[in-house]
Amino acid sequence: MTFSTKRKLLNALRYLTLGLVAMMMLYPLLWLVVGMFRPNHEIFTSAGLIPQNPYNVFDSIREGWMAGGHSLLFYFWNTLQFLIPRVIGQVVSSVLTAYALTRFTFKGKKFFFTLVIITLLMPEVIFRIPMFQLYQRFDLVDTFFPLWLENAFATGSFFTFMLIQFMRGIPKELDEAAKIDGCHSFQTLVLILVPVMKPAIITVGLLTFMWGMNDFLGPQIYLRSASNWSLQQALRLGLQPADTAIVWRNLFAQSVMALLPAIIIFFAMQRYFIDGIASTGSKE
Repeated sequence: MTFSTKRKLLNALRYLTLGLVAMMMLYPLLWLVVGMFRPNHEIFTSAGLIPQNPYNVFDSIREGWMAGGHSLLFYFWNTLQFLIPRVIGQVVSSVLTAYALTRFTFKGKKFFFTLVIITLLMPEVIFRIPMFQLYQRFDLVDTFFPLWLENAFATGSFFTFMLIQFMRGIPKELDEAAKIDGCHSFQTLVLILVPVMKPAIITVGLLTFMWGMNDFLGPQIYLRSASNWSLQQALRLGLQPADTAIVWRNLFAQSVMALLPAIIIFFAMQRYFIDGIASTGSKE
Protein backbone atom coordinates (compact mmCIF):
# COMPACT_ATOMS: atom_id res chain seq x y z
CA MET A 1 0.00 0.00 0.00
CA THR A 2 1.48 3.33 -1.05
CA PHE A 3 1.84 6.36 1.18
CA SER A 4 -0.82 8.33 -0.73
CA THR A 5 -3.31 5.47 -0.37
CA LYS A 6 -2.69 5.27 3.38
CA ARG A 7 -3.16 9.02 3.63
CA LYS A 8 -6.48 8.86 1.76
CA LEU A 9 -7.69 6.04 4.00
CA LEU A 10 -6.73 7.94 7.15
CA ASN A 11 -8.47 11.07 5.88
CA ALA A 12 -11.58 9.04 5.04
CA LEU A 13 -11.55 7.48 8.51
CA ARG A 14 -11.07 10.89 10.11
CA TYR A 15 -13.97 12.47 8.21
CA LEU A 16 -16.18 9.46 8.91
CA THR A 17 -15.46 9.74 12.64
CA LEU A 18 -16.09 13.49 12.63
CA GLY A 19 -19.32 12.97 10.69
CA LEU A 20 -20.58 10.39 13.19
CA VAL A 21 -19.72 12.64 16.15
CA ALA A 22 -21.43 15.58 14.42
CA MET A 23 -24.58 13.50 13.87
CA MET A 24 -24.57 12.48 17.53
CA MET A 25 -24.34 16.15 18.52
CA LEU A 26 -26.99 17.34 16.04
CA TYR A 27 -29.49 14.51 16.51
CA PRO A 28 -31.18 15.94 19.66
CA LEU A 29 -31.61 19.31 17.95
CA LEU A 30 -32.99 17.70 14.79
CA TRP A 31 -35.34 15.54 16.88
CA LEU A 32 -36.53 18.69 18.66
CA VAL A 33 -37.32 20.38 15.33
CA VAL A 34 -39.07 17.27 13.98
CA GLY A 35 -41.07 17.08 17.22
CA MET A 36 -42.89 20.24 16.12
CA PHE A 37 -44.62 18.08 13.48
CA ARG A 38 -45.48 15.09 15.68
CA PRO A 39 -48.72 14.37 17.55
CA ASN A 40 -48.39 13.43 21.22
CA HIS A 41 -48.64 9.67 20.71
CA GLU A 42 -45.57 9.70 18.40
CA ILE A 43 -43.28 11.72 20.67
CA PHE A 44 -42.14 8.82 22.87
CA THR A 45 -42.88 5.94 20.50
CA SER A 46 -40.63 6.89 17.58
CA ALA A 47 -36.96 7.87 17.60
CA GLY A 48 -36.84 8.50 13.86
CA LEU A 49 -36.65 11.87 12.17
CA ILE A 50 -39.63 11.36 9.83
CA PRO A 51 -43.08 11.89 11.44
CA GLN A 52 -45.73 9.39 10.41
CA ASN A 53 -48.73 11.73 10.75
CA PRO A 54 -47.25 15.22 10.55
CA TYR A 55 -49.03 18.27 11.91
CA ASN A 56 -48.94 21.68 10.32
CA VAL A 57 -45.83 23.27 11.83
CA PHE A 58 -47.39 26.73 11.61
CA ASP A 59 -50.16 25.58 13.94
CA SER A 60 -47.53 24.46 16.45
CA ILE A 61 -45.77 27.82 16.22
CA ARG A 62 -49.02 29.79 16.51
CA GLU A 63 -50.25 27.78 19.50
CA GLY A 64 -46.84 27.82 21.17
CA TRP A 65 -46.36 31.56 20.68
CA MET A 66 -48.51 32.33 23.74
CA ALA A 67 -47.54 31.22 27.26
CA GLY A 68 -49.21 32.30 30.49
CA GLY A 69 -51.27 34.99 28.79
CA HIS A 70 -48.26 36.67 27.14
CA SER A 71 -46.36 36.12 23.93
CA LEU A 72 -42.83 34.73 23.86
CA LEU A 73 -41.70 38.18 22.70
CA PHE A 74 -42.82 39.59 26.05
CA TYR A 75 -40.71 37.06 27.96
CA PHE A 76 -37.80 37.61 25.60
CA TRP A 77 -37.93 41.33 26.38
CA ASN A 78 -37.87 40.51 30.10
CA THR A 79 -34.80 38.34 29.50
CA LEU A 80 -33.04 41.14 27.63
CA GLN A 81 -33.66 43.54 30.53
CA PHE A 82 -31.16 41.66 32.67
CA LEU A 83 -29.15 40.03 29.90
CA ILE A 84 -27.89 43.23 28.24
CA PRO A 85 -26.61 44.75 31.53
CA ARG A 86 -25.09 41.36 32.41
CA VAL A 87 -23.13 41.19 29.17
CA ILE A 88 -21.95 44.81 29.42
CA GLY A 89 -21.02 44.49 33.10
CA GLN A 90 -19.19 41.19 32.58
CA VAL A 91 -17.17 42.45 29.62
CA VAL A 92 -16.19 45.79 31.19
CA SER A 93 -15.33 44.41 34.62
CA SER A 94 -13.39 41.44 33.23
CA VAL A 95 -11.35 43.65 30.88
CA LEU A 96 -10.49 46.09 33.68
CA THR A 97 -9.54 43.30 36.08
CA ALA A 98 -7.40 41.52 33.49
CA TYR A 99 -5.71 44.82 32.61
CA ALA A 100 -4.84 45.50 36.24
CA LEU A 101 -3.47 42.01 36.86
CA THR A 102 -1.33 41.88 33.71
CA ARG A 103 -0.09 45.44 33.20
CA PHE A 104 0.44 46.83 36.71
CA THR A 105 2.69 45.89 39.60
CA PHE A 106 1.22 46.39 43.06
CA LYS A 107 1.30 44.80 46.47
CA GLY A 108 -0.93 41.73 46.70
CA LYS A 109 -1.11 41.18 42.95
CA LYS A 110 -0.36 37.46 43.23
CA PHE A 111 -2.90 37.15 46.04
CA PHE A 112 -5.69 38.63 43.90
CA PHE A 113 -4.75 36.42 40.97
CA THR A 114 -4.91 33.42 43.32
CA LEU A 115 -8.40 34.52 44.36
CA VAL A 116 -9.44 34.49 40.71
CA ILE A 117 -8.18 30.91 40.34
CA ILE A 118 -9.82 29.79 43.60
CA THR A 119 -13.22 31.21 42.66
CA LEU A 120 -12.83 29.65 39.22
CA LEU A 121 -12.56 26.22 40.86
CA MET A 122 -15.49 26.74 43.25
CA PRO A 123 -18.99 25.63 42.17
CA GLU A 124 -21.34 28.55 41.63
CA VAL A 125 -24.19 26.92 43.55
CA ILE A 126 -22.49 27.44 46.92
CA PHE A 127 -22.97 31.20 46.53
CA ARG A 128 -26.72 30.97 45.90
CA ILE A 129 -27.93 31.12 49.52
CA PRO A 130 -25.65 33.94 50.78
CA MET A 131 -26.30 36.00 47.64
CA PHE A 132 -30.06 35.50 47.99
CA GLN A 133 -29.92 36.61 51.63
CA LEU A 134 -27.89 39.67 50.63
CA TYR A 135 -30.31 40.70 47.87
CA GLN A 136 -33.27 40.02 50.13
CA ARG A 137 -31.82 42.33 52.78
CA PHE A 138 -31.58 45.12 50.21
CA ASP A 139 -35.12 44.40 48.96
CA LEU A 140 -33.93 43.47 45.46
CA VAL A 141 -35.76 40.15 45.16
CA ASP A 142 -38.33 40.13 42.33
CA THR A 143 -36.28 42.67 40.40
CA PHE A 144 -33.76 42.18 37.60
CA PHE A 145 -30.81 43.54 39.63
CA PRO A 146 -29.74 40.21 41.22
CA LEU A 147 -29.39 38.68 37.75
CA TRP A 148 -26.76 41.12 36.52
CA LEU A 149 -25.42 43.21 39.41
CA GLU A 150 -22.72 40.78 40.50
CA ASN A 151 -21.40 40.53 36.92
CA ALA A 152 -20.42 44.20 37.10
CA PHE A 153 -17.76 43.21 39.67
CA ALA A 154 -15.88 40.59 37.61
CA THR A 155 -17.45 37.62 39.38
CA GLY A 156 -17.12 35.56 36.21
CA SER A 157 -13.70 34.14 37.06
CA PHE A 158 -13.60 32.05 33.89
CA PHE A 159 -13.87 35.14 31.70
CA THR A 160 -11.40 37.10 33.79
CA PHE A 161 -8.85 34.29 33.57
CA MET A 162 -9.43 33.94 29.83
CA LEU A 163 -8.79 37.65 29.24
CA ILE A 164 -5.71 37.53 31.50
CA GLN A 165 -4.27 34.76 29.37
CA PHE A 166 -5.11 36.63 26.17
CA MET A 167 -3.63 39.90 27.41
CA ARG A 168 -0.41 38.18 28.45
CA GLY A 169 0.13 37.37 24.80
CA ILE A 170 0.01 41.05 23.77
CA PRO A 171 3.53 42.56 23.67
CA LYS A 172 4.11 45.21 26.33
CA GLU A 173 5.99 47.23 23.73
CA LEU A 174 2.55 48.42 22.55
CA ASP A 175 1.93 49.94 25.98
CA GLU A 176 5.34 51.59 25.99
CA ALA A 177 4.82 53.05 22.51
CA ALA A 178 1.44 54.42 23.58
CA LYS A 179 3.03 55.97 26.68
CA ILE A 180 5.67 57.68 24.54
CA ASP A 181 2.87 59.08 22.37
CA GLY A 182 1.31 60.64 25.45
CA CYS A 183 -1.40 58.09 26.32
CA HIS A 184 -2.20 57.50 29.96
CA SER A 185 -3.19 54.07 31.27
CA PHE A 186 -6.90 54.28 30.42
CA GLN A 187 -6.21 55.59 26.92
CA THR A 188 -3.73 52.77 26.37
CA LEU A 189 -6.39 50.25 27.33
CA VAL A 190 -9.19 51.75 25.23
CA LEU A 191 -7.22 52.85 22.16
CA ILE A 192 -4.50 50.20 21.94
CA LEU A 193 -5.37 47.01 23.82
CA VAL A 194 -9.14 46.76 23.38
CA PRO A 195 -8.95 46.68 19.53
CA VAL A 196 -6.32 43.93 19.77
CA MET A 197 -8.50 42.03 22.26
CA LYS A 198 -11.62 42.26 20.09
CA PRO A 199 -11.92 38.47 19.44
CA ALA A 200 -11.56 37.64 23.15
CA ILE A 201 -13.98 40.39 24.21
CA ILE A 202 -16.60 39.22 21.71
CA THR A 203 -16.10 35.67 22.99
CA VAL A 204 -16.77 36.81 26.57
CA GLY A 205 -19.89 38.70 25.51
CA LEU A 206 -21.16 35.82 23.37
CA LEU A 207 -20.70 33.18 26.08
CA THR A 208 -22.26 35.45 28.70
CA PHE A 209 -25.27 36.01 26.45
CA MET A 210 -25.73 32.32 25.62
CA TRP A 211 -25.33 31.17 29.23
CA GLY A 212 -27.73 33.90 30.35
CA MET A 213 -30.31 32.81 27.77
CA ASN A 214 -30.08 29.26 29.11
CA ASP A 215 -30.19 30.28 32.78
CA PHE A 216 -33.28 28.95 34.53
CA LEU A 217 -32.19 28.66 38.15
CA GLY A 218 -31.28 32.34 38.61
CA PRO A 219 -34.59 33.79 37.34
CA GLN A 220 -36.51 31.05 39.17
CA ILE A 221 -34.92 32.09 42.46
CA TYR A 222 -35.21 35.87 42.15
CA LEU A 223 -38.18 36.59 39.84
CA ARG A 224 -41.45 35.94 41.65
CA SER A 225 -43.99 38.00 39.66
CA ALA A 226 -45.27 36.51 36.40
CA SER A 227 -44.81 39.92 34.75
CA ASN A 228 -41.04 39.61 35.33
CA TRP A 229 -40.57 36.01 34.20
CA SER A 230 -37.78 35.20 31.80
CA LEU A 231 -38.02 33.15 28.62
CA GLN A 232 -36.85 29.97 30.36
CA GLN A 233 -39.54 30.32 33.00
CA ALA A 234 -42.14 30.78 30.27
CA LEU A 235 -41.05 27.50 28.68
CA ARG A 236 -41.70 25.75 31.98
CA LEU A 237 -45.37 26.77 31.77
CA GLY A 238 -45.80 24.27 28.93
CA LEU A 239 -44.98 21.48 31.40
CA GLN A 240 -47.69 22.63 33.82
CA PRO A 241 -50.97 22.74 31.88
CA ALA A 242 -53.92 23.70 34.05
CA ASP A 243 -56.56 21.27 32.82
CA THR A 244 -55.20 19.56 29.71
CA ALA A 245 -52.40 17.16 28.77
CA ILE A 246 -49.00 18.49 27.75
CA VAL A 247 -48.97 19.34 24.05
CA TRP A 248 -45.39 18.43 23.24
CA ARG A 249 -45.31 19.80 19.69
CA ASN A 250 -46.22 23.27 21.03
CA LEU A 251 -43.55 22.98 23.72
CA PHE A 252 -40.97 21.95 21.12
CA ALA A 253 -41.99 24.91 18.94
CA GLN A 254 -41.45 27.23 21.92
CA SER A 255 -38.03 25.69 22.56
CA VAL A 256 -36.97 26.14 18.92
CA MET A 257 -38.11 29.78 18.93
CA ALA A 258 -36.24 30.37 22.20
CA LEU A 259 -33.07 28.90 20.67
CA LEU A 260 -33.13 31.04 17.54
CA PRO A 261 -31.69 34.31 18.99
CA ALA A 262 -28.67 32.56 20.50
CA ILE A 263 -28.09 30.51 17.33
CA ILE A 264 -28.29 33.59 15.09
CA ILE A 265 -25.91 35.60 17.27
CA PHE A 266 -23.47 32.68 17.50
CA PHE A 267 -23.23 32.20 13.73
CA ALA A 268 -22.96 35.97 13.20
CA MET A 269 -20.01 36.11 15.63
CA GLN A 270 -18.56 32.68 14.90
CA ARG A 271 -15.35 33.98 13.33
CA TYR A 272 -14.52 36.16 16.34
CA PHE A 273 -15.49 33.37 18.73
CA ILE A 274 -13.07 30.90 17.11
CA ASP A 275 -10.29 33.51 17.01
CA GLY A 276 -10.84 34.35 20.67
CA ILE A 277 -10.74 30.73 21.81
CA ALA A 278 -7.73 29.90 19.61
CA SER A 279 -5.73 32.92 20.78
CA THR A 280 -6.41 32.49 24.50
CA GLY A 281 -3.47 30.98 26.30
CA SER A 282 -0.81 32.21 23.89
CA LYS A 283 2.40 33.39 25.46
CA GLU A 284 4.64 36.35 24.88
